[in-house]
Amino acid sequence: MCLAIPGRLESVEPADPFPTGTADFGGIRKQVCLVFVPEAAIGDYVLVHVGFAIGVIDEAEALRTLAVLRAMGDVVETELAGGVS
Repeated sequence: MCLAIPGRLESVEPADPFPTGTADFGGIRKQVCLVFVPEAAIGDYVLVHVGFAIGVIDEAEALRTLAVLRAMGDVVETELAGGVS
């Protein structure tokens, strides 16, 4: 599968050359590129696809999406292991 996973942004690092941050995906933390969501701030939920945050979504939508994905088994862990660096 190739899914976008919502994660809560915990940190934002300055652009060099692109802004990055650390997102928490329900206990799994990964560094993500923020070049497509320059408005993202610490505490926001970002939708991450192959290591790139592609959108900012509200918390309720993020938590609903994570609940659906977790109901499908280890989808979140599998996607993050292969899709996010």
